[in-house]
Amino acid sequence: MRIAIMAAGAVGGYFGARMAAAGHEVAFIARGAHRDAIRRDGLKLESALDDLHLKDVYVTDDPNQIGTVDVVLFAVKLWDTETAGEQARALVGSNTRVITLQNGVDSVERLAPILGDASTIGGATYVVTRIASPGVIRHTGALARIQCGRLDRRPDAVLAGYVQQIKAANIDITLADNMLLEIWKKFVLLSGTSGITASTRQPLGVIRDDKDMRAFFFKLMHETMAVGRAAGVEFEPDFAAELERSVAAFAPAMKASMANDLEAGNRLELDWLAGNVVALGRKYGIPTPAQEAVYAVLKPYRMGRAE
Repeated sequence: MRIAIMAAGAVGGYFGARMAAAGHEVAFIARGAHRDAIRRDGLKLESALDDLHLKDVYVTDDPNQIGTVDVVLFAVKLWDTETAGEQARALVGSNTRVITLQNGVDSVERLAPILGDASTIGGATYVVTRIASPGVIRHTGALARIQCGRLDRRPDAVLAGYVQQIKAANIDITLADNMLLEIWKKFVLLSGTSGITASTRQPLGVIRDDKDMRAFFFKLMHETMAVGRAAGVEFEPDFAAELERSVAAFAPAMKASMANDLEAGNRLELDWLAGNVVALGRKYGIPTPAQEAVYAVLKPYRMGRAE
């Protein structure tokens, strides 16, 4: 397959590198020092699932140089969604599928008006990665999973074929029957991990072992569940127990991407995570005091730290 990674940050770069190593033709879209390092030294993965060093990588900051592809893994930060969506038009042909691997719950509704309903596919990924240095992506833990599917739940033979080819590249990817539910389940978990690890500046192991921080962590997730139910999402009866299992399985050193961005002085996805839970809570009349606290505490850093 021809695959474009937009953009080749921590998440997109990880999965793109795995697919390139399996023999797919992968174009990486990156900019700045990260692009320059990949162009000069190749792309490196540090991972418990096997380290990888791709020495000959096609990387560009201009999607127009790539042309149409089969699959776009769309993994830009949430504030860049519309801008990157416009740039991604050059990648999309009649059989292209753009799989959103972003945080939050509204990627498809923001991208579909730009790239078309037929091409825009909901996605969720469970992987803990960060850019350790330009050109180097560090993967924590052994989980690296993608779920994808159409939000309208109609069959898509083209997408199903692509998923089978990605799976053949030894990537844990599944075609979800109810992708909207899967996106919200990921959002519940992420709204908790991002909020607690960023606001406390602590890794998940420390948080799990402290009864007060652990209680606050689960309060964040249960507030998001309540907002989701008010929005019409039907979580399974055992979802709360599933959250407990997920939290127990995370590596002790795990920090959500927003916590890593906070430490690096980068812009935060706060408005689309805690901020969105708060906004939806107000819309549906659902109290969200814990998420409001996270938003207030992190708001001074939402645009990053000035140099």
